[in-house]
Amino acid sequence: MLLTNLELVPGRRVLRHFGLVQGSTVRAKHAGRDILAGFKNVFGGELRAYTELLQESRDEALQRMIEQARATGANAVLNIRFSTSSVAAGAAEIFAYGTAVQLEDER
Repeated sequence: MLLTNLELVPGRRVLRHFGLVQGSTVRAKHAGRDILAGFKNVFGGELRAYTELLQESRDEALQRMIEQARATGANAVLNIRFSTSSVAAGAAEIFAYGTAVQLEDER
């Protein structure tokens, strides 16, 4: 599955357009991570626990989007974007979306 944030892939034609595909996940913060993050806010530095949490969330949302694209018969997802939103105190949604297409085979 080819994934790109470009609208088109140079040198490849779009043969079929399957439409919007998306994947999302909602994750909550861990209380232990919050305590450690509070210390980091005082002393400065990267909040690695949150960095890892966000990376895992993006990966999960992306995999769900890919599964949806495969189910349509697509071999690529173009114009991929990510969005986040707060859904409750301490919980956020990561949303990945793009356009599922069938690209011609590489020459």
